[in-house]
Formats: sequence, C-alpha cells, structure tokens
Amino acid sequence: MAWDEWEQLKTQAAERQSAHMQLNQLDPGSGGAAPPAPSRYGDLKASQGDLANIGKHAFELYNQLWDKGRAAMPSSDKAAGDLSTQGFALGSGLQHVSTRWDEQLSSLRDACAHISNHMTVTTKIHSSNDHYIRRQMSSIDVLDAGFDERVGDPGKKNPAYGEPGEKKDK
Repeated sequence: MAWDEWEQLKTQAAERQSAHMQLNQLDPGSGGAAPPAPSRYGDLKASQGDLANIGKHAFELYNQLWDKGRAAMPSSDKAAGDLSTQGFALGSGLQHVSTRWDEQLSSLRDACAHISNHMTVTTKIHSSNDHYIRRQMSSIDVLDAGFDERVGDPGKKNPAYGEPGEKKDK
C-alpha cells in the first residue's frame, strides 16, 4: 500500500465518521426543559425507627458473629496443635487459617459495632436536634403573640394603651 493510498483511506474514514457524529446535548436555541425538582425523585427520609432498627440488627449480628463465628476455633486450634506436634506441615497451615479467620471475624464484628453505635448516636443527635428546633419554633410563636396588639376586634386599639391624649400616672 502506497503512502498516497493510505492518506486517501484515512480521509474517507474521517468523512464517514464526521457524517455520523452527534452531540449529546440540546440545541442552545431550543430552550429545553429544566431538570426535575428533587421532590420528583423523592426525598431521602430516615425515621428514628428506621435508624434504631438498623442499629438493632447490627448489634444482633455482632452478637451472632461472636457466638456462631467462633464455634470451630477451639477444635481448629487443637487440631492444628496436634498436627504440628506430630510433624505434619498441615498443622501450621491450619493454624494460619484459624488465625486469619479470627482476624477477619474481629474486623467484621468491629464494623457491626461501629454501625450499631453510629445508629444509636445518630438517633440521639437527630432527636435532640428535633427537640431543639421544636423549642425554638414554639418560642417564636410565643414572641410573635406578644407583638400582636390586637386584643379586641381587628382595627381597634388595644385598651391597655389607653385613649390618645390621656396621661398615665407615674
């Protein structure tokens, strides 16, 4: 294949590609629709009950991993020791597997404990935040009511202030 022929094939391939090229966007002049509001997708909501339930399940898993995940540990360690004392290389391999299992089990239990504790703390924090916001909002209502000068009918002055021109005793 000659150089000229190669250049001609490249040019033809480029022309074919450019004829099929599309931009993945709207024409700027057409306007287009605004992205949907977040509420259209749904809001992220997690109730106190949801958080508490996740924490409860994580705590239960933590306990079950301790009870059931270590069931084979004593017999595996004993077998590894017996095999090693009898001169079998399998003993050290079994001990290695047992040690790694214990390390991984501890790591998994730590993760479950972290999740459980985090859910407990999150529940308490959000609960106290909710109470704080509720207190602040109710104090605003009380303050707002204090600025309402209408004791009687709308449009009439509050009789506590007296009549205009009337002097109060000091």
